[in-house]
Amino acid sequence: MRLSGLDEGFVRTGLSGTIGTAALFTGEPFDLAELRSRVGERWGGLDRMHQVLEAPRGPAALSGHRWAAGRPFDPAAHVIASEQELRPLLSASVGRRLRPDRPLWQLLVPKPAPNGEHALVLLAHHALIDGSSMATLLRLLMDGSKLATPRAPAPLPAVPIPTPPVPSPPRQRPRVRPAALFRECRDSNALGQRLPLASGEAHPSLAVTRLDPDVMRSARRRPAGGRGATLNELLLGAVAGALPTCYGTTSSWPRGRAPLYATVPVDLRGRSEAQKLGNFITAVRIPLPLGTDSPAGRLHTCQNLMADLHQRRQAHHAALPVLEGAARAVPWLTAALARRMIRPEVTTAVCTAFKWRDNPSHLHGRRLSGVVSLPALSSPGTANLSLVQTADVYTLSVVSHLRPEDSQLIADTVAEELAAVATAA
Repeated sequence: MRLSGLDEGFVRTGLSGTIGTAALFTGEPFDLAELRSRVGERWGGLDRMHQVLEAPRGPAALSGHRWAAGRPFDPAAHVIASEQELRPLLSASVGRRLRPDRPLWQLLVPKPAPNGEHALVLLAHHALIDGSSMATLLRLLMDGSKLATPRAPAPLPAVPIPTPPVPSPPRQRPRVRPAALFRECRDSNALGQRLPLASGEAHPSLAVTRLDPDVMRSARRRPAGGRGATLNELLLGAVAGALPTCYGTTSSWPRGRAPLYATVPVDLRGRSEAQKLGNFITAVRIPLPLGTDSPAGRLHTCQNLMADLHQRRQAHHAALPVLEGAARAVPWLTAALARRMIRPEVTTAVCTAFKWRDNPSHLHGRRLSGVVSLPALSSPGTANLSLVQTADVYTLSVVSHLRPEDSQLIADTVAEELAAVATAA
């Protein structure tokens, strides 16, 4: 089966493409055999978790990759105990390439942390699944999961049912004006600013920071237009203040006063597709308000910039069939677009925020205490940030391809910006 254009794009970047999500639990250490049994029961019927990536048949520029059915589902090959604790394991996973001879995912069990916290780390290639799919898979493992677990089809009745089932109406694409599509195409491809980075300075690094819940609650209550701030708006506003603090005034940056764009992943699933596995996302670019003086002012500007997110999402959704058709007809175009989108002046900073909504959650009786996201490693000169809320636990992850210690510097500065917003609120 041919990869979709979006899946193919994640393969064609030349990067590792590995993303991850760590679920943290309190209680006793996990029993590996028990975990493997649960994974086999809950994930064994999912086609996506069986698929192996096949190289193009013929010249790579003229044909695309394919998904092929792998060997029978074997949880023991994927659910593995690690000798590392969580933080070193996540750091080692930044930029790591998963084995191409098996389905591109793993569920790792790190050593317990000194505070007694236990973790499960789901790693996967972005071509296989997106971040929303990762959350779906982990929720599917939980005790008493409300998600539908795949089951073997029931045997056919002895007597055929005479009334045929009524097919569901096809999902209609949103209607978008040509002017809106043109504007979105222009904004999605405009070259922006890149962070200053000397030749040879780029090193992958990871920082994971737990944010103060009181600070986050106060910051989210920041009044602007009669409503509080979303997690995405908070993260964008904080990044807009943090990057100039870390790298100096923008006038000294490589492209002078060109905008610095943050890329915000947006889920394209409808309500009926919420549990669908794969890649059903797009990316909306937001010009960060670098010249705004106050943290509260930057947040307010980001809220205004995010106000038309729904309309921009509709434009991307409407354009998908055209892009998908072009990707299948001209595979080399997919490679060209994918490599363009990872250029640091196009995708400088990726900002993702989401909330784990199923609280409380338990796995084999152990309570879920937090979730940590591992963003993908992008090209040199970029940073990838992810903010996750689990009840009252807020965790910020930064994967950068900049100077060796820049991930921690960016994470600390973002935390300071959020505290400044909370104080103003």
